[in-house]
Amino acid sequence: MAGAALFSIAVFPDVQAQEIDSQNSQNQSPSDTNVTQPENSGSDVHKLPPVGKDWPFYGGGGNAARYSPLDQINAGNVGNLKKVWSYRTGDMPNEKTEGKYSPENTPLKVGDSLYVCSAMDILISLNAKTGKEQWRFDPKVSDQSIPYGATCRGVAFYKNSDANDGDLCASRIVAGTLDARLIAVDAQNGKPCPEFGDDGNVDLTKGIGQTVPGWLSVTAPPTIVRNIIVTGTQVKDGQAEDAPSGVIRGYNVLTGDLVWAWDLAKPDMNGMPPEGEHYTRGTPNMWTAAVGDEKLGYVYLPLGNSAVDYYGGNRSKAENEYSSSLVALDVTTGKPAWHFQTVHYDLWDYDLGSQPTLIDFPGENGSIPALVLPTKQGDIFILNRETGESLFPVENVDAPTGGVEPENLSPVQPVSTYHNLRKPRLTERDMWGATPLDQLWCRIQFRRASYEGRFTPPTTKTPWIEYPGYNGGSDWGSVAVDTKRGILVANYNDTPNFNRLITRDEVDKRGLKAINEQPGTESGSNAEGDGDPQVGSPYGIDVNAGWRVPFTGLLCKEPPYGWITAIDLKTGKTLWDHPLGEARKNGPFGIPSHLPVQIGTPNNGGPLVTAGGLIFIAAATDDLIRAIDIETGEVVWSDELPAGGQANPMTYEVDGQQYIGFMAGGHHFMETDIGDYVMAYALPTGEGTK
Repeated sequence: MAGAALFSIAVFPDVQAQEIDSQNSQNQSPSDTNVTQPENSGSDVHKLPPVGKDWPFYGGGGNAARYSPLDQINAGNVGNLKKVWSYRTGDMPNEKTEGKYSPENTPLKVGDSLYVCSAMDILISLNAKTGKEQWRFDPKVSDQSIPYGATCRGVAFYKNSDANDGDLCASRIVAGTLDARLIAVDAQNGKPCPEFGDDGNVDLTKGIGQTVPGWLSVTAPPTIVRNIIVTGTQVKDGQAEDAPSGVIRGYNVLTGDLVWAWDLAKPDMNGMPPEGEHYTRGTPNMWTAAVGDEKLGYVYLPLGNSAVDYYGGNRSKAENEYSSSLVALDVTTGKPAWHFQTVHYDLWDYDLGSQPTLIDFPGENGSIPALVLPTKQGDIFILNRETGESLFPVENVDAPTGGVEPENLSPVQPVSTYHNLRKPRLTERDMWGATPLDQLWCRIQFRRASYEGRFTPPTTKTPWIEYPGYNGGSDWGSVAVDTKRGILVANYNDTPNFNRLITRDEVDKRGLKAINEQPGTESGSNAEGDGDPQVGSPYGIDVNAGWRVPFTGLLCKEPPYGWITAIDLKTGKTLWDHPLGEARKNGPFGIPSHLPVQIGTPNNGGPLVTAGGLIFIAAATDDLIRAIDIETGEVVWSDELPAGGQANPMTYEVDGQQYIGFMAGGHHFMETDIGDYVMAYALPTGEGTK
């Protein structure tokens, strides 16, 4: 189990993805789509604030590398790192929202202020040096609006270069909300921007058609490119084929006016739908963070699946073309320039959850404008961000085609030859238990299930094993890239799911209903796929996420379940690959073992990399934040958090002092303690300052 499976080459020819030989119209090669050149001239390019003293974007800099040039804290002195302040947002679950919180927030830092959003979208400004609250704005989101979890991963900052510093909203914070609004407030005082939409609010349900609270939400920070706010929405999975649209929209950053809308099934409808109509229902959506290229005028959209994840028989040609694809959209027109599909006819919920990272890739004839695209199935692709072509060959491997719709499945699937994070195929010997009894139970389940390796077709008469599961590979925490050392850092999960399609009769007997059929009731209690009705398809879906033993709560697969790896950016070769997470908070029946043994736990949240040669990461279920030497993979510092660490760290500087900022908010799905803590770490005063 040690070491990642690799497919790598050591040279950098300008190679296009191989064509896929398939008779199925939906099974396109990742680079089959025609490439169009940007229509914009570059006259509206907005000067981006640099990362360093500030952390002005969710991903650090405008390239979303999660890398900082600060180096005051390094492997030699990080052992002296101390918590210097801690702030509590006050946003904690009530009786109705217990078991639904997963804040996942990464603060921004601009000037002297940190900008935080709480689980329920309360916007807060803190003094970056002291942690003292400067202002807060509560958008009053209702409890019923929570989808799977109360989550606000981050906000966006924008400064109007044409405004005077004292003008209201000359600089502003823009955020999405769980009840599907875009809000804009003054970055200095938190007051709504009156000229933005309706007194600082833009209603994202316009043009959507039928929806209910909790079905359509925004949990990721918006992306601002060339003065256009680009946002997608999270559409709660598994409810019904007739779900709200996955339309992507662009809004004027100053007025909130709709500039364009991209409905992938109605490409000629570039604005609001005509009266009495709506955007195409059930199409793939973007629930995670995009990234923009200000120079090219492109915004890169990681798309998910259609509204029903595990059955595709009723999907349109357009849905099959764009699902689980990265789409480059021209931000001035709202039209796609190219797209790259990572899974053909996706029936495994392998949506793209990671924010891409923009890099200058080292080629034989100079650097190539590229991006890093991680996936849930473990592939890491390196794409030319101008054209969408892969810089490394894409191997097309045979895939099984059985299950309930064998005529629709793609006979081949794309695999990255640059790098992938997958471990070897599961065997019965990989079944594990704390006692011989639960190991035997897991082996029996393995034998009764359908398993043909990755992309095992969904089945209904017997369960099927999905490995990696939908929380495998890279998720919303994404990767970090040390652009100076040329090292890519990725943490990832190595867990299967145990799934079964359930018939409509069974759906009815279990009383499973779509969210629109039972508004106002529990909407965020279960994991995704844990008894979803998938109304409009022949089957519902039941997913045992992580494949847990019912009587102990432990996982059937032997540990490690979580890893962190360093990859040579130029070659894709593994530098080191270590388990991430101790057993201290894990144990049978939910009883913590308190064992400081590095077993590799499931993890959510991503890494931060600094010029000081350190990786900062929490993510694991052991409630620790740790610093790792990027050269060796050795943990050189850690601290116990007051709640779960399922968020991305960030770093900044004030008065010559480097700080590590972090939110410990916990996570209902990861079963870590819920909290509302924003905190900062620094070296003792004067140590390491220049």
